[in-house]
Amino acid sequence: MLRLAAPASVLLLAGCATPLPERAMTCAEARPPAFAAPDRERITTTLSVLTYNIEGLGWPARSGRAASLHEIGERLAAMRKAGRAPDIILFQEMFSGAAKQAVAAAGYPAVVTGPRRTTRAKGATRNALPGHSNIGRGEIGLHLTGSGLAIASRYPIKAVDMHAYGRRSCAGIDCLANKGVMLARIAIPGVPTPIDIYDTHMNSRGASRAPAPRHLAAHERQSLEASAFVDRSHDDSYPLIFGGDFNMRHSEERWENFSRYQSLNLVHRVCADPASGCDVRMSWDGDEPWMDTQDLQFYWPGDAVSVRPLRVEAMFDGGESGPELSDHDGFMVTYELSWPRRIGMGGAC
Repeated sequence: MLRLAAPASVLLLAGCATPLPERAMTCAEARPPAFAAPDRERITTTLSVLTYNIEGLGWPARSGRAASLHEIGERLAAMRKAGRAPDIILFQEMFSGAAKQAVAAAGYPAVVTGPRRTTRAKGATRNALPGHSNIGRGEIGLHLTGSGLAIASRYPIKAVDMHAYGRRSCAGIDCLANKGVMLARIAIPGVPTPIDIYDTHMNSRGASRAPAPRHLAAHERQSLEASAFVDRSHDDSYPLIFGGDFNMRHSEERWENFSRYQSLNLVHRVCADPASGCDVRMSWDGDEPWMDTQDLQFYWPGDAVSVRPLRVEAMFDGGESGPELSDHDGFMVTYELSWPRRIGMGGAC
């Protein structure tokens, strides 16, 4: 979410001088995870995925964020050094120079970023949204920054793809950012197939300053575009994990629209069932805890490699994992990857 608080020329320059924290690694540089053989039939390993909106808006949209962003980078780097960091991080709101520096400082050997300011939307609707555009709330017809998305991985990234949401698929101040969805295809040494990892940041509600019918319609269009992008870019033989800031908290209408286009397994829904065996290490209220957060993860198995959530926990929420350093807590899921022993090891990397 962006807040219009200064002339466009000022916002356009904020964070532009800092390069994107992109890095690449080879399979030869990657350390394989630990593997287990719980029975004669299958081999297993784990993969931890954190989704984290780091509130990386620059001045004058937001001020005083540099120190917290610096600490995010430092803490993640220290966790990596101690062997306790997530295997993969899905970042949102990496807009400012300090935010880009924080992602770089975390020290992950493979980092890719999402749609840039000038990335063109393809296949998006040209139909007008309900109501009228308003330059005073940021609907100025051009983007002042990129998507703010990044995926950082301890394992090699074999392929990258992305989709920018259409100019008529955003509402309000969110239109100043070229929001979208991105794919990073991860190769884990010893795992037979790659893992497709998706990250997104979708249109906000009241914070967009757009009327409700307008921002609801924009979110529905983004839901459709995200689903179409996943369908186009995903190899069905690979497992899939989809996370990010979906901006659906407390909105039955947004959930209904999103679910119309997407049938992936929702981690919150699976782990809320005691029979799942998922270890819930965070406070969940009510029967539908997914309605209380913007930050979600979905998953789907591949043909050979299955995936299921083993544990969910909050990070940087003021508890043992660290202080609150953003207006979002981090949401981490540890997944089990498993496949038939007859397939053996290797293949992806």
